[in-house]
Amino acid sequence: MGQMVIVAYRPHEGKEAHLLSLIREHLPILRREGLATDRQPLVMSAESGAMVEIFEWKSPAAIEEAHSNAAVQALWNRFSEVCDYEVLANLPECKRPFSPFEPVEL
Repeated sequence: MGQMVIVAYRPHEGKEAHLLSLIREHLPILRREGLATDRQPLVMSAESGAMVEIFEWKSPAAIEEAHSNAAVQALWNRFSEVCDYEVLANLPECKRPFSPFEPVEL
């Protein structure tokens, strides 16, 4: 059974476009490696510029496998050059019962 996850990325200054480019690559690489389902992701932006991605891993085991997968590790290293991972609770939108985000087209 799959596992849905929500991840927030806070882009480094001036790296917003690069971050969006990496988000576009993210799921195709995870899918190619057999780690993510074909479910369409949701990508949204917060007022602060943080990006939020919702996607589905194939299983909890797939998440573990990603941590030793060379292609995924290379991608995650590129993410770390352009953003920091953010805790959802730190986004002001998440402090509201109905968290408003702007949709992002991939």
